[in-house]
Order: sequence, then C-alpha cells, then structure tokens
Amino acid sequence: MNRRAMLSGAAALALAACGKKADNAAASGPPKVLNFSILAVENATSIEVVWKPVLADMEKAIGIPVKPFYASNYTALVEAMRFKQTDLGWFSNLSGLEAVRRGGGEVFARTFDPSGVDGYRSVLLVPASSKTTLDDVLKCDKRLTFGIGDAKSTSGTLAPKTYLFSPHKIDPEKCFKTVRAANHQANLFAVANGVLDVATGNTTSLKIEQTRTPQLFNKVRVIWQSPPLPEDPIVWRKDLDPATKEKVRAFFLNYGKGTDANAERERKLISQFSIGGFLPADDNHLLLVREMEANENYEEAERDGNAAKVAETKKALEDIRAQVAARDAAKK
Repeated sequence: MNRRAMLSGAAALALAACGKKADNAAASGPPKVLNFSILAVENATSIEVVWKPVLADMEKAIGIPVKPFYASNYTALVEAMRFKQTDLGWFSNLSGLEAVRRGGGEVFARTFDPSGVDGYRSVLLVPASSKTTLDDVLKCDKRLTFGIGDAKSTSGTLAPKTYLFSPHKIDPEKCFKTVRAANHQANLFAVANGVLDVATGNTTSLKIEQTRTPQLFNKVRVIWQSPPLPEDPIVWRKDLDPATKEKVRAFFLNYGKGTDANAERERKLISQFSIGGFLPADDNHLLLVREMEANENYEEAERDGNAAKVAETKKALEDIRAQVAARDAAKK
C-alpha cells in the first residue's frame, strides 16, 4: 500500500464527508471526536482493513473517539483542515505546506522509511517495451502523452518541475500531446498498459507495486529520478487542545517502538504504508519543499521575462535558502 498515492478510502466516502462540519467546535478544551484526514484513492474495503486497527489504537491511546475523514485529493484535505472539519492528518510535503499556510496547521511528526534510507525520489516512468528516452521527453515536440501527479503532490508534480522541466525551460502543458493528472498508482498502471507514453511516480510507489503487482511493475522502467525528497509530514491544527496534542504526539512517536509482541503488531500494521514509524518534526521539515516551490516560481518568472517578478521571486528564493543554511548550521 503506497503511503503517498493511497493513504485511504473511496471517493464516494469523500463526497459524503466533504461539506459536513467536524464534530468539534472551536478548541476550548479536549475535543469530543478527533477527525483524521486520509487521501481516498482506492476502494473503501481495502482501505478500512488497513486503517481501522491503526485508528482504533490511536483512539485507545488518547481516550477520544477517532474518525477518518476521506477526500479524493489533497486540496480537499487542506480545505477540510482550514474549515476545522479535521484535526490532523497525513499529508505529502507540498500539501502539508498548504495545510500550514492556509489550514491553520503545523507539523509535529514525520514518517521514516523502514530501510533506514531517509527520503524517497520522484521518477519518470515509460513502458518497459518502449524505446522512449529522457532525451525524447525533453525534445518537447508534442508527440508523447504525459501523466502528471496531483497538483499538491511533491513527487508527482513539484519535484519533476523543479528538478527536470524548469532547468530545461520546459512547461509540461506546452510540451506534450496530452497531459493527464492522476495519482501515482493510476499513472503507473496507465504507463504499464500503454495508455500513456510517460508519467511521474516515485520510488515508494515502485517498491509497493513490485511486491503487490509484479506483473505491472515489470512493464515499466525508470528514465529519470530526482534528488532525495523529505519523508511525509503529519500535521495537526495549531488550535487543537494542548493536552490532546501531547497525547497524539505520544501516540505517533511511540507507535511501533519497542520489542514486545504489541510493538511488533504495530510495526506490521504500518509496514503496509511502507513506513517504519514516526519521528518528531516541526515546520522546518517543510523548508526543502518551500525552496523547491520558490525555485519553480523563479524559473517561471524567468521564462515569462517579467523583470519585476524575476527580482521578487529571486529574493524569495534567496531568503528561503538562507533559512535552509541556518537550519543546517544549527544541526552541526
């Protein structure tokens, strides 16, 4: 199960959930219910099997009922947090940044990979049987069909733009015969089945599909990969009751830790998300994605030739790079 491409239920559930008010009023004390946001891209049955025991463990640990909140895209999850329909959730880095900016959220934890390798990579996939190369993609001659990710996907959209297309002065919308947006799993399936010539994905998705659907995995090959990207953030609303925050923090940071049978059971559950557990984090976790976003804005301004915009975006990029340097220096 892909922790980025499929962290949840069904679109039908998303439509039912969206528009409902959360069970909590403004944070003036412990909430009666904690609403946990989950990206919904697969059928409800398979998702419930994975998430139900984890949410049940959270409910038991914090002493408050925990309800899943399903949405079919990251934008809906950000809006749900903004309008206090949700209290916390698992986001991609780019959507997590939006949740912090517009949803009143803050990062308090992050995932880590069970392999011990910190970070994952965005990739470009083509059919294994095709002769398509990266040079063919960069010709930008509108011959190829292209699958991009969710607009708020770090590895599906922002990373390929930042690290591949922008440095080559390419706008994907003007480069390909057609451009279709979908989640990583759908893009992989489309490439494997010859529906798309090339599409974005990530290394985590590939590892999942190699185990789950090896027949499809063997039908694709990677022609490009990005530098390492940060693992996913867990975000809660800033105004969540402080006592509840500490219970939630303790749950995540201790989940799957230890040597007893219960810890082993927890690790087995979260291994289905292809993670090893959770580590403490704060909003500085999003600095790299902020730098990527600022770089993309700067490259776009340069392509447009707007001098004022170039100066503005260049300063924004330099400011963020200074913050990154200060953070890295503080770690030494």
